[in-house]
Amino acid sequence: MNSGLLVARSLVKRVSRDQIYRLASTQRYLASIACPDAHKGGKGLVLGLYEKESAKGPRLTPTGEKFDDRLNGKLNELICETKISGRLGRGKVFNNVDEEFRSVCVVGVGIEGIGFNELEMLDEGMENVRVAAGIGARSLQAMECIEVHVDSMDYAEQAAEGASLATWRFEENVSKKNRTIQPKLELFDSPDTDNWTRGLFKAEAQNISRRLAESPANCMTPTAVAQAGVDFLCPCGITVEVRTMEWIEQQQLHSFLTIAKGSCEPPVVLELAYCGTSPEDKPILLVGLGLTFNSGGINLRPCKGMDEYRADLNGAASILATMRAAAALSLPINITAILPLCENLPSGMSVKPGDVVTLLNAKSMAIRNIDRAGVVVIADPMIYGQTTYKPRLVVDVGSMCKGVKKAVGGGATGIWSNSHYVWKQFQKAGSLTGDRLWRFPLWEFYRRRVANHLSFDLTNDGDGLASSCLAAAVLHELVPCADWAHLDTSGTGLMSTYGLVPYLRAGQMTGRPTRTLVQFLYQLACPGE
Repeated sequence: MNSGLLVARSLVKRVSRDQIYRLASTQRYLASIACPDAHKGGKGLVLGLYEKESAKGPRLTPTGEKFDDRLNGKLNELICETKISGRLGRGKVFNNVDEEFRSVCVVGVGIEGIGFNELEMLDEGMENVRVAAGIGARSLQAMECIEVHVDSMDYAEQAAEGASLATWRFEENVSKKNRTIQPKLELFDSPDTDNWTRGLFKAEAQNISRRLAESPANCMTPTAVAQAGVDFLCPCGITVEVRTMEWIEQQQLHSFLTIAKGSCEPPVVLELAYCGTSPEDKPILLVGLGLTFNSGGINLRPCKGMDEYRADLNGAASILATMRAAAALSLPINITAILPLCENLPSGMSVKPGDVVTLLNAKSMAIRNIDRAGVVVIADPMIYGQTTYKPRLVVDVGSMCKGVKKAVGGGATGIWSNSHYVWKQFQKAGSLTGDRLWRFPLWEFYRRRVANHLSFDLTNDGDGLASSCLAAAVLHELVPCADWAHLDTSGTGLMSTYGLVPYLRAGQMTGRPTRTLVQFLYQLACPGE
């Protein structure tokens, strides 16, 4: 007995501090496995880790180093033990290493000091922070943390965007007991609260767009979208006018009514106005396609995956959310938006292939393919907006045709523009937000395929392939003199399926390109910043 006790004491003396710490870590890990609820609730913390370079090992951000000093170097020891490399998006969650924060997520930010990549047309430093913050916040959300503090990683605005976008879920139709905890997001140990708040405003706008697009078509009817617009925008000081059937008929928006009459749901036109500068200044006109469900009409789309086309209102949803963000950021610019909202369904009242409608500009349009109803829906509202408000710039947004989706998938939103300056501003905005755009041709070649007909002036589908370019050519005919840009979101604005963005949850609507629109307006309003 005594000899055994002496041997045991001698063995204890030989145990190093590192071994004791490893043993304690193992015990905490085993305890977390045995009691999985032990780490639920409480606060969580996301810290960035730069990737190792040449002889240097992975290094915590300055905020992370300060936090590690508070723990007497325990965090760096854990990083070494778990062999986290700092590779972008890879990391670990450590529990019970700090009294204030029950869970600490260390996530890779990639190479330190990386900046703008001209080949990718992307500020990779900003995008890496969005990815790291998003993955970290989502990991702590899975641990059911009710409050998540995020390291700015030198980009507070982008960290806020990534964390807010990654933790958002559409669960309005999930029973309350099965819903995911939505953690409160806070900036950790940084004075850059202005940029953090700006990032939260932009992410909130995109999440509003995602919510509208994700909602089932029977819940998000044209009238329901109008009510959502009133609820979201009126408290921000934005003027909201809800135009019903009587007004639409008085204004003779025939192209819009031609599609809307196929459904029993009454159509609505939302007119939004934000005045951020002198009322005499010409506004920017935003026109958003708002098909709350697009079955293709008589040219019925395939049944498989048809439920995704409840999000064909993503153009209108993005613009509605952009208006809210512009007001929240107090942008010194005047913006007017027109959102035609209706359904495209087959019925005895539906438009038939080959029907011809006369537009407000006295041109006739043949509707040969009802599946491509987007250009028909926004044709007259866009002409109405130009004649009424005399804008300095027109931007229309919507999921028009699948051509752009086949060309670039989810990598970029397609853009067509008659102004090189407008395109460059959008290109810059996309490179900063990580939600990029790619310019497609607006040539005479395509105009001839939509306008050269003996029996009518325009056709909604054109002749031949390149469906998205043909749709843009049709819309270009409706903009006689103003600077104009057309954004086709068919590949980016619907379900997050192809080319997944790490901070946007797979299988849900993306809300793109809301943040790019907000950044574009910010650049126009504050060109020197």
